[in-house]
This record gives sequence, structure tokens and C-alpha cells, in this order.
Amino acid sequence: MARLTKIYKRIGTLCMLFCSVCINNSVYADNDPAIPDRQSISVGEQRKFDYFYYEGIRLKNAGKFDASYEMFKHCLEIDSTSSAAMFEISSFYVQIDRPEKAVSLLKKAVKYSPDNQEYRSTLASLLFNMEMFGEVVEEYEILIKAFPEKPELNYYLAESYTRMGEIGKAIDTYNALENGMGMHEAISMEKFRLYMSIEQPDSAFNELKTLAGKFPMEARYPIMIGDLYLQRDDTIQALNYYNRAREIDPESPYFPVSMASYYEKTGKRDAAKQQIREALTNERLDVNTKMGILARYIIQQQRIKQDNNESSDALFRTLLEQHPDESRLKLAYGEFLASQKKFDEARFQYRLVTESEPENINAWQQLLQLSLQTNDMDEVIRICNKCREIFPEAIEFRLYLGIAYYQQKKYRQAVETYQASIPFIPKENASLISDFYGQIGDTYFRMKEMDSAFEAYENALKYNDKNIVVLNNYAYYLSLLKKELTKAERMSAQCIKMEPENATYIDTYAWIFFVQGNYPLAKMYIEQALSKDKTNSAELVDHYGDILYKSGEKEKALEQWIKAKEAGKKSKTLDRKISGKTYFEESEDELFNDTDEESGETEQIKVEVKTNTVEGIQ
Repeated sequence: MARLTKIYKRIGTLCMLFCSVCINNSVYADNDPAIPDRQSISVGEQRKFDYFYYEGIRLKNAGKFDASYEMFKHCLEIDSTSSAAMFEISSFYVQIDRPEKAVSLLKKAVKYSPDNQEYRSTLASLLFNMEMFGEVVEEYEILIKAFPEKPELNYYLAESYTRMGEIGKAIDTYNALENGMGMHEAISMEKFRLYMSIEQPDSAFNELKTLAGKFPMEARYPIMIGDLYLQRDDTIQALNYYNRAREIDPESPYFPVSMASYYEKTGKRDAAKQQIREALTNERLDVNTKMGILARYIIQQQRIKQDNNESSDALFRTLLEQHPDESRLKLAYGEFLASQKKFDEARFQYRLVTESEPENINAWQQLLQLSLQTNDMDEVIRICNKCREIFPEAIEFRLYLGIAYYQQKKYRQAVETYQASIPFIPKENASLISDFYGQIGDTYFRMKEMDSAFEAYENALKYNDKNIVVLNNYAYYLSLLKKELTKAERMSAQCIKMEPENATYIDTYAWIFFVQGNYPLAKMYIEQALSKDKTNSAELVDHYGDILYKSGEKEKALEQWIKAKEAGKKSKTLDRKISGKTYFEESEDELFNDTDEESGETEQIKVEVKTNTVEGIQ
């Protein structure tokens, strides 16, 4: 549910989704007869509506969401234009990860109650999370005009402009926010960041200098100004501001990092290391502050490209000597080592934590991430089997156990693992259940159990009829088997509608037309796929050759087959086509064994494995 909770959370205070709608003389305050297409209901119908609505609210507050949903559906059956009922039902679509349905209902709710801030704010928040920033901007512009006494709305508008890449408009909006609220540290820092992103350092300087003047006892701002001067190679001005910061707060945790960078810049590397080392051994600083100092130092060195990583490694060891039992430090050091491709040393740090703190899920996740990165499937299996016992509800370990078996061609064990995992997935996470069924289908295909594969795909689509990976794989495999081609064409067309720029999905569409014997359409779509392909797929080129051959362009077909071989495709059928200068269908072995490895038609489910980055120890 973590993903769902993000949808209605934004910085600042917005109206929460699960709160009762304000009531004026009725259960909803949206009975303005001037609104177009507004439905009128009788007094008796109004009483029934009120009963169902209040009952829906009661059931929702009691956690009985299925029953609550039915109550609100009854409300809409009585009054199909009720914004209040639409608003409540939209929340259920969010819970089951159907944001497009929620947006549709919220837009209708806003239509019938255009002055309701809660409805429009919720719509804007959901659109933001769906990255539909053009519509987000429109909604917040309306809100800002309607509620000028709420200048904080400008923050969301500015954030939307930023995500759209409209940095100038974002800065203008932050300026408007400052005009309404007065100068605010967070706003100035955001403007500073934006000015730096569009390479306007003078304006960035001005923001920092304004902050330094506003908060003269805050050492961080002169340090940041000094850092900017250091980036400009103005070491004199940099030192001047660093000295100001030291006068304000000689124990500032930011100061040692900047002074170390200053010493690095001026060629005094020993002094730089000593600066950080003294901070890390300072008994007056707690371990969290020290970890933050080390993290900022590493990031700073990477930014100015002056660290050969040996000094950072030595500093990590210094800090570990001071705090040998600090697990977060070991995890950060492990990730640092992994970034240097010192995988055995990194694994050692992670294992130290898993052995001393077996319930530290972050340590297991880091160890799993490293094993996936190094393609050590035996270690992935060991980790996941262990973690299934310790963290039975953590779905990522079950997922990657199945993937590891799949990679080792232990298909039966992969299927059993996926099937055993599904009961642990929350029922409301229909999309993930769908993905697991899709993976089961792909695995059954490899096992040449076609009926089971297609049954799994059907189950996947029952949970999510827009599962684009399943739709594409299902369609492609039907085309390979020359079965239900009309159905395959429909599913493939749905994929292209959802992702019109995806070369793999267009290739599937082209191949279905090829199998149907519609070579003109097949050629048109395969050429579209090639024009959009960014991976130099040998499989697409091979398909192009086949289509050209059937279109009567045999010499060009041979050129494409040779090109596919040069691009890395290994296939006995391809070799036969080249040597015989004629088209051959793929053998059954190649059909089942090479499909998703070479064509890229399938893809594994992706579940985030969280890691504790160097930045994260600040």
C-alpha cells in the first residue's frame, strides 16, 4: 500500500481524501441548479440518497470498504450527478490502483461542484502523481484564482512547472508565493536549486546572499556561498566566507567538508584528509553527524572529481574503528565498496550486518541487490529462501526467488514459487497479482505447456486488463503458434494505443500481420518499429528480413538477415536463411528457447529493492 499512500500526500496541508464531505441542508453541498446537466431528484429519492451516503461513510470509517463502496454506488444510481458520491467512489479506485478511473470520476465531481476546493485539490494531486502536469497546472491556476487567500497553492503550481521543465515559470510562481507569504527559507532554497539547474549562478548567489542576510547566525549559508566561489576557482572569496561561517559556528558539521574541499582545491590533500579525519574522531559529534560529514565529503569529492576513492575508503575505515557496531555505517560502506566494484568486500560488510542483526531487512535487501547486480543466482536463492522465513510478508524476496529459478532454467520451481507467492499479495494490489500471473505464463511457455501458459495470461488480465507486458507477450506467443490471430491482433493494438513509441510492441503488431499474410501492413509497422528502436535489436532486424522476403524483396531481405547476425543474433534458422538465401520458419526448439532471450518480448516483474545510498546516510 506504500504506493497508494503517496497519491494523496503532497508537501503542505491538503484536504485528506477520507474525510466527510461538508453538508448544507443535505448530504452534499452541490445542488446549484445553474450547473448544466444537473439531475433533479424527488424528496423521497433524497431521503434514500442520504441514507445510503451516511451508511457508506459509517462503513468506510469502520474499515468495511467493500460494503461502503456498494452504498456509494447506490447513491449514484439515485443521483448520477452527485459530486459527493463520485468523490467517495474515486478513493476506492485509488486503493485498487486504477487512478485513471479515479480521475474520470473526480473530473465529473469538479464539473458539478466547480467551487469545491477539496475535489479540485484531490484531482490535481492525483493528476500530479500520474505525471499529467499540463492538466495539473490548469487545475492549480483555477484554484489560485478561486482562493487567493491561500498562497501556498502556488507551491504546487511551481512544483508542477518544475516537473514540466518550465523552470522560468516555476521561479516566477515561487516569487508570487513569496509576495503572498513573505520570504521563506525553503522557497529561497528551491529557487537557488532551480537557478543552478538552468546555469544562472549569479541569481543563485543572490538567493544565498539574501538568506545569509536574513539569517546572520546560520553558518550554512556562508558555507554554501563559499562552495559556489570554490566551484568558480575563486579560492580567496571561498576562504573568506568559510572563515565567516567558522566565526558564526565553529562546530558546524558542514564546515569540515567545505574546508577539506578548499584544501583539495589548493593542492593541500593531506590537510584535506586531516580536516575530515579530525571531524570523524571528534568525540563531541555523534555518529549520525559524522556519517553526514563523511557522506557530504564523498559527494563533494565525486562532484569535483578530485578523489581517487582511496581517501574515502580510509575515512570509512576510520569511522568504523570509532563505531564498530554501527550497522548503518557498514551498509553505507558496503555500498561504497560495491560502487568501486569491490564486490567481495561489499558482500562481507552486508553479511556482517545480516549475521549480527538477522531481522535488519535493509541489510538483506542490499545483499540481494548486489547478488542481482553480479548475476549470482545461487546467492539470490540462498538469500530469498532465508528471507522468506524471516520476512514472510516481504514479496520482493519471493519474487526474486522465482526469477532466480527462471534464470537457472528451473522452470517448475519458478512456477511453484510464483504460485505460492500470490496468497501473500494484498488483494487490493491487483496489478502485482496480475504481474505474477504474467510471469507464470511466460514460464509455462518456456516449459512448452501452452494451455497452462494461456490460462495464466487470462488470469493476469482478469486482475488487470491493461497489463501491457502480458497483453504483448500473450499476443506474440499466439502469433508464434499461429493461433487466435484476431485476438492477438486486438491485444497487440491495445499495447500500441497505450505506448505508441514502444518499438517492441510495434514489432509484435507487425509480426501478427506477417503471420496473417498481410505483408504490406507488416512491412509498414516493422519499419515504424525500427525507426523507434533505441536498442539496435537484432530480432527486429531479423523480422524485417523475413517480411521483406515475403514482400518479394529478397536481396534486401538477405541484407537484413546478415545485419541481424552481425548485430549478435545466434540462430540456426538465421544461418540457414543466410546460406540458402531463402526464408525458413524457426524450429520448435528455437521457438521456445530463444523467444524472450533474443527478441526482448518478455520482461521480468520489477519490485523495488531498497538500498541505503551514500546520500542517505546524511
